[in-house]
Amino acid sequence: MIENQYIDIFNQYRDKIDSKSAPGLNNLRDKAFEAFRKQGFPTKKLEDYLYIDVSAEFLPDYGLNLNRVPFNGNPYVAFRCEIPNMTTNLYFVLNDLFHEEHKPRVEYPKGVFVGSMQQFAKEKPEVFSKYYGQIADVNNNGIIAFNTMFAQDGFVIYVPKGVIIEQPIQLINILKSEFNYLVNRRILIIAEDDTQVKLLVCDHTVDESQFLSTQVTEIYAGRNAIVDYYNLEENSDKVTSLTNTFVHQEESSNVLVNNLTLNTGVSRNNYNVKLNGEHAEAYVCGMVIADRQQYVDNFAFLDHAKPHCTSTQLFKYVLDDEAKGSFCGRILVEKDAQKTMAYQSNNNLCISPNAHMYAKPQLEIYADDVKCSHGLTTGQLDEEALFYLRSRGIGYDAAKLMLMQAFTAGVLEHVRIPRLRDRLQDLVEKRFKGESARCGNCAVCK
Repeated sequence: MIENQYIDIFNQYRDKIDSKSAPGLNNLRDKAFEAFRKQGFPTKKLEDYLYIDVSAEFLPDYGLNLNRVPFNGNPYVAFRCEIPNMTTNLYFVLNDLFHEEHKPRVEYPKGVFVGSMQQFAKEKPEVFSKYYGQIADVNNNGIIAFNTMFAQDGFVIYVPKGVIIEQPIQLINILKSEFNYLVNRRILIIAEDDTQVKLLVCDHTVDESQFLSTQVTEIYAGRNAIVDYYNLEENSDKVTSLTNTFVHQEESSNVLVNNLTLNTGVSRNNYNVKLNGEHAEAYVCGMVIADRQQYVDNFAFLDHAKPHCTSTQLFKYVLDDEAKGSFCGRILVEKDAQKTMAYQSNNNLCISPNAHMYAKPQLEIYADDVKCSHGLTTGQLDEEALFYLRSRGIGYDAAKLMLMQAFTAGVLEHVRIPRLRDRLQDLVEKRFKGESARCGNCAVCK
């Protein structure tokens, strides 16, 4: 079993893992280890993992930076991921090592913390232990347990009660190695009552080595909090990305999670959202553009635990060549969650006859005064629409591009930062044209 290899590594290097981390992260390792020993990695025997063999992704011989060897060079000089006409406070995680040298472009209000998880765990141990690993339960999934065993640092945003951060925060994850590499990343967002914060995470790959990345993100939205979380995947074809995003919402909170996959090798994205306060609103969106032999799998579970809550799921795929995609969306409306409004939509476009899409929408409702719906469509380009555009003098390639852009527009409309939305529209157009979908103005993107 491939799990035994990592169990042996953990046992052999446990002291080193702990010494290069912080007590707050170390406190959960024993619990995670026992959970991983019992569960192992998810297999195709599980209904939610029918189309991906997670264990196979761990078979290559990967390196691990348990010694926390620093990255050579200053990423603020070598790498830029600029969004035209929008200033962000910029941070870097190099493989799974937070880059410490940073001064924010715009100063934060008093009490705000943005930076290394190790540092936050040392400065605010009580706050950290209250939130870290609490909704990302290691017993929920073997990948979460694995990540919790090995993660030694991460990225934290802490916004105390009543604080509004106007400036978007941008985190650039960079994969760089001359040999096959495994990274374990953590993100923790704590937005207390009456707060606002926006985070854009950009994933880039520099080298042509094979990478495996596990990432666990936990988002806590207090009463009346507004949180935007965007994740832009622009990895290489040699990257396997396994992410788990957890959201816990209190009364009248509003959370948007929007994932855009422009390039990857294999991606599995899990979203687990609990609406735990009345009048909470959740938006979980995803857009996938995949070709060649890429594979992208999105799984979303939204739990309506309280009355008068609203949720929207919207996922769109555009698959070409021999690309494969899968989507499973589940909405649970608990017994006392009356006046729930929950909507789920999955629309898929298979450009090539060799592309495959698997989809399974699910509703589980135990309340009787609700408005819930789900919709699913999978097909090819509308030949009548294509003919109409061509009859108006538009060339085939241009007409095809227009239809694909129109198809994906709904997901981009859920980007609540106008200048970011404009930039993403430009990147999507480049991707459809077969051009580089990357920024083009930094070492990462050349």
